[in-house]
Amino acid sequence: MSHPPVLVVCWSAKGGSGTSVVAAALALKSADTGRETLLIDLDGDQPDVLGVTASGPGANDWLAAGDEVPVDALGGLEVPVASHLQLLPRGEAAVPSDERLRLLAGILGTGSRVVVVDAGTQRRAVSLQPGHWWEGLGVSVLVIRACYLALRRVGPLPPGTRLVLVDEPGRALTTSDVVTALGVPLWCRVGFDPSVSRAVDAGLLATRRPRALRQLDLPAP
Repeated sequence: MSHPPVLVVCWSAKGGSGTSVVAAALALKSADTGRETLLIDLDGDQPDVLGVTASGPGANDWLAAGDEVPVDALGGLEVPVASHLQLLPRGEAAVPSDERLRLLAGILGTGSRVVVVDAGTQRRAVSLQPGHWWEGLGVSVLVIRACYLALRRVGPLPPGTRLVLVDEPGRALTTSDVVTALGVPLWCRVGFDPSVSRAVDAGLLATRRPRALRQLDLPAP
C-alpha cells in the first residue's frame, strides 16, 4: 500500500526545550507502525539520545559539497537505529543556508518514507526574512516549555504549526498562557518524567521509551 509523503520538522526557539527527544519519539513511533522512517539530525544530539555511533560526514557535509555530490550519496550517510528507522546525522560542516536546507527537505520529503527533522533551535534574527526554511514543505512542530524567555523568542509561526508543550511542575505560566501567547491550540502535552532524562542520559531512548513519550504520534499533514 502506498503512503503520501510525510515531512515533520520539530524545532524550538530556545535551547533545552526537548526538541531532540520529541523528534526521536515521533520517528520511533512511526517506525513502530512498520513504515520506513528517516530521522534527520540538524542539531547534533540524536546519536547520543538514541545510543548509536554516527561519526564522520552527514547532512551538513552533503549540503556543503554543493552539486558535485549526487543525491544518491545521502543514503550512504544514513545510520541504522532500529527496525524501519534510519538516522541521517548532522555531520561536521558548518550550518547550511536556508536555501540548501529547503533543497534537502524537498528531496527527502517527497519519497515514500516518513521524514522527521530535528531542526534544533530556530531563532529568527531581525535582519532575516520572516518565515522558516521548511514553510510549505512539511508540518511544523514547535516544542516549548512554559518559559517566558522561550515565548519571547518564538516570533511568527508557520501556518498550521502544531504545539507540543513540555509540562514542568512549578512553572508560573500555565498552558492557557502559552496557548494565548502563541495564538495556536495545544496539540500535545508531554508531562515531566525523570525517566525520560535517565533514558536519554543512558542512550537508551530507542529501546526504552518512557511512558510520557508513548502518546506522541505523527501529526496529520
